Amino acid sequence: MNRLYHESEDWVAQGACRQYDPELFFPVSTTGPGQHDAELAKAVCRSCTVRQECLRWALAAGEAHGVWGGTSPEERRYMRRELAPAS
Repeated sequence: MNRLYHESEDWVAQGACRQYDPELFFPVSTTGPGQHDAELAKAVCRSCTVRQECLRWALAAGEAHGVWGGTSPEERRYMRRELAPAS
């Protein structure tokens, strides 16, 4: 099992996102108002002191929805492909 699942998740309590409505980080679309919400969520992430921990968790967990660590689901899919060992 991936060791990230065993690491402490104390970072969650320090997330800048905790001061905002969680719905901001789960936009309903990638266009229009949803795109605007995603950009606002990413702006919150840019100022977050635990952004890297959040992104590592989202990549390890395969999180397919929402803004995590300042990234969209599409950006994380790309990162996972880039990090995957070549077969």
